[in-house]
Amino acid sequence: MRINDDFTKPVIVHSAALDWIASPAAGVERKMLFRIGEEKARATSIVRYAPGSAFPAHTHTGGEEFVVLEGVFQDEHGDYPSGSYIRNPPGTAHMPASANGCTIFVRLWQFRAEDRDQTVRRPGEGRKDVPRPGASAATILFADGREEVRLEEWQAGVEITVENPDGLEFLVLRGTLNAGGEVLERLAWGRLPAHRDLRAVTGAEGAQIWMKRGPLMHADVCAF
Repeated sequence: MRINDDFTKPVIVHSAALDWIASPAAGVERKMLFRIGEEKARATSIVRYAPGSAFPAHTHTGGEEFVVLEGVFQDEHGDYPSGSYIRNPPGTAHMPASANGCTIFVRLWQFRAEDRDQTVRRPGEGRKDVPRPGASAATILFADGREEVRLEEWQAGVEITVENPDGLEFLVLRGTLNAGGEVLERLAWGRLPAHRDLRAVTGAEGAQIWMKRGPLMHADVCAF
């Protein structure tokens, strides 16, 4: 299976329009944004856990990072409410579940082979940064010199430019924006190749944006 696998082209996916696809675990469904592979895959997805659903315990050989969008995600290490950001590097293991249901945005098999930085940011945590023009707040969730993950609050009715020297991936968490003539609503996902800046105009409620800046696929990505 190959979905949006050409990293030389910009991609916008309106995930609200995608169908939910069943996973091997009962009660767990996903919307596929990017994928190379079958059940084992380099993948970016939105995943929904029904109340009481769970995945069997497993090891993330290629790493996993995710944002909790709704509800509370759980594993044997703790509970992660909406707004949490977690990086589980290659070699980590857990048994994910949700007693009351949750939705997450997750990236699999996209870690560098040598990346061993595990990160847990609960809502409101992270390093505050100087907001860009048009933004009211910026929080760095992770940065290691190879990539940077951040959360930004964009004001209403403003023009925003995000420079993109290496590659950019983003998810609209709240609000709306217009980018390239398209209106992006909540959970719209985008990926831009290097040197293709993100230029957007926010809607009447502003927007909250999750962003990852760095190579769209690391040269030393975990062997699949």
